[in-house]
Amino acid sequence: MTGNYFNVIDVFTSNITSFIIQGSDYFYFSLSFVPAVVYPNVDKQKESIVKENRNKSGVYQWINNTNGNSYVGSSINLSKRLLEYLNTRYLLRNDNMTICKALVKYGYSEFSLVIIEYCDPENCVEREQYYIDTVEPEYNILKFAGSNKGFKHSEETLAKLKDPSAEVRALASARMKELWKDTSFGGSRKGSNHPMYGKVKPEGSGRASQIIQVLDVTTNVTTEYNSMGEAALSLNIKQPLISTYFSNNQTKPYKGRYIFKKI
Repeated sequence: MTGNYFNVIDVFTSNITSFIIQGSDYFYFSLSFVPAVVYPNVDKQKESIVKENRNKSGVYQWINNTNGNSYVGSSINLSKRLLEYLNTRYLLRNDNMTICKALVKYGYSEFSLVIIEYCDPENCVEREQYYIDTVEPEYNILKFAGSNKGFKHSEETLAKLKDPSAEVRALASARMKELWKDTSFGGSRKGSNHPMYGKVKPEGSGRASQIIQVLDVTTNVTTEYNSMGEAALSLNIKQPLISTYFSNNQTKPYKGRYIFKKI
């Protein structure tokens, strides 16, 4: 992409999505697809991003509102994957990845998140590859999705793979971890393949997740999270602080903003 890009505003036509870029002049760039959802300001829409993408799989795109650079990825668990990106500690731990460095450098308020499409879990990698080829995202150093089976690398990519930089190695490692969680590699011990499948748990073993309801008094928006950990990651606060809130039977909003309730 070329030109200057500021403040992405989503405007939809029947066949093409056009983004109006507001700066000293108006610029237009069009996508050859109509995305499922657009979040123009990630910083203000974190809770919606997590809540609206629960139990969904699909392809997503991060767009830098300042320069137009983007990153395309996919996951069979969008809520969980995007929640990682919304955690600054995750970004700092993975600062060798270009997209993580960009999110830290520019901040969430300078990024838009596009859910390009929702799809069946088994089609995620294929659809991700299609959009990588179509969009040619600048933040995707490795230009292949998930697996390199059946994919022909460019000479430039092959050179990088033969002599990988620290960034390329970090990206490859992160992608393999995601594959392990998202595909049959990591899922080989699930369902009937799990050693405890069909067996009764000993009485008292394990612990059910505690659903947490959070009221943001500044927006009057209530969000439910599957656990304290999920709430802490989404709100970018430490989990022990939420535990302390309950143990002290607090009723006043945490930091004047959040009221926590167990469901």
